[in-house]
Amino acid sequence: MTDEDSDTPVAEAQAQEENEMPIMQLCGLVEELSYGNSALKTEVEMFEKYYNKLEPRDLRPPRLSEVILSGAEIAQLRGRGRSKSRLGMERVTGLSVDQKLELVQKELEDTKDEIRHMRANAERDLQHHEAIIEEAEIRWAEVQKAVHDFEKDILKTISKKKGSILATQKVMKYIEDMNRRRDSMKDKLRLKNVSLKVQKKKMLSQLRQKEEVGEALHDVDFQQLKIENALFLEMIEARNQELIQLKLASGNTLQILNAYKSKLHRAMEMSINLDKEFLLRNELLKKIEKETQQVEEKLPNWFAKWLHHFTFQLCEGSSFCTSSPALVIFRFF
Repeated sequence: MTDEDSDTPVAEAQAQEENEMPIMQLCGLVEELSYGNSALKTEVEMFEKYYNKLEPRDLRPPRLSEVILSGAEIAQLRGRGRSKSRLGMERVTGLSVDQKLELVQKELEDTKDEIRHMRANAERDLQHHEAIIEEAEIRWAEVQKAVHDFEKDILKTISKKKGSILATQKVMKYIEDMNRRRDSMKDKLRLKNVSLKVQKKKMLSQLRQKEEVGEALHDVDFQQLKIENALFLEMIEARNQELIQLKLASGNTLQILNAYKSKLHRAMEMSINLDKEFLLRNELLKKIEKETQQVEEKLPNWFAKWLHHFTFQLCEGSSFCTSSPALVIFRFF
C-alpha cells in the first residue's frame, strides 16, 4: 500500500468532518487561519529582509516565485508533496522567540534609521526650496521695481513725444544705467566672495593649527592638567564650605533681626498707646482748668481773696502749689 493510498482515506475523513462542522465554526476557523497566515507572512517578509541584508544578491538562493518550472515538474512536486506532507510538517522548525525578537529589533532600528535619513533629506530639500522661493521673491520684487521705474521714466515720455530724439536718448541712458548698476553689483559680489574665501582659508589654517597642537600634547601635559584640575577642585570645595558657613551666619542674622523687629513693633505700639493716654490726660486737665476758671468768676471778691490767702498758706505748708485756689481745695480735700 503506497503513501498516496494511505493519505486518501485520511483526507476523505477530514473532508467529511469539515462537512459535518457547522458554518459558524468553519467561519471562526477560517478567520483564525487567516490571522495566523498574515502573521506568518509578516514574519517571512521580515526574515527575507534580514536575510537579504546579510548575504549579497549573487549568493542568494532563488525564491520559489522566481523559479520557472515545467508542467511535469510541477506535477511531480505535487505528488511528492502529498506523499510527504506529514513528514514535512513534522520537520518544519520555526524561529525561536529570541530569534524573532532579534529580527524585530533589527528591523525597528533599520526603520528608525530610514525615517531619520528621510527626515534629514526632507529638511534639506525644504531648506533648498525655501531658499529658491526667497530668491525668486527677491528677484520678482526687483523686476517689479525695474518695470515701475521704466514705466515712470521712459514710457510716459515716449507716449508724450513719439519719435523724438529725447525719448531715444532716455531709453539709451536707462539701459546704460542698468548695465552700470549690474557691473557695480557684480564687483561688490566679487569682492565679497574674495573676502569670504580669505576667511575660509584663515579658519582652515586655524583649525589645522589646533589639530597639530592637539596632536603635539604629551603625557606630561596631561599630567599637568590633571594636577591643575585637582587644585581647582580643592579650591571649589573650599569655596563651597565658605558659602555654607556664610549661609548659616546669614540665617542666624535673619533670626536676630526678626527678634529685634518684633521688639521694635511692640515698643512702637506701647509708644502709640502712651501718646494717646497723654492726649487724653491733657484734654482732661484743660477741661478741669476751664471749669475752675468759670467757678472763680462766679464767686464774690471777698471770698476769692480769702480763698487766695488760704491757698497761699496751704501752699506754704504743702509740697505742691498751683495758681488755681479751687484746684488746691479740690486736691486738699
